[in-house]
Amino acid sequence: MKASDILNRLTGISCPVFGISWNPPETQRSIARKTILFLEARRVLFQELNAEFACHCVTSIIEIKDFLTSILPDISEGSELEGYIRSMRNACNTFLSKCPIENKKNKCDYCKPYTLENMFFVSALGELRGVFGIMIGQISKAFGIDVEDNLAQIIPE
Repeated sequence: MKASDILNRLTGISCPVFGISWNPPETQRSIARKTILFLEARRVLFQELNAEFACHCVTSIIEIKDFLTSILPDISEGSELEGYIRSMRNACNTFLSKCPIENKKNKCDYCKPYTLENMFFVSALGELRGVFGIMIGQISKAFGIDVEDNLAQIIPE
């Protein structure tokens, strides 16, 4: 551990006898578990597409991306977990680039079956789920974390 990491965790120093208090680092496994628990509640990753509205899916993917970004500083630089989290965040960015809801005049075009927009949306969501399935499987395997059945269905065999 670098000295700067230790100094960032110090919360106090006491004297005259000497004392020190600090915040212990969160373990990589606990961060991985927190990530899996967060993703288990995200229906956009596993729910049948006809049960979801595109606008809600995009909002959920933005929230997932924000969560993944928020935990990156707590993950050891260059670790396996950092690679998995970055891959999932990149998949979110790719999806959002392919399905830019903000610029659409009629946001419901993504929801209308058999439209070009709907095909792009379904394809982009399938790609995102594919990346997430692989990364969730890798995290589960690397850290020995159980995955709820709904989310586990996107993990490839």
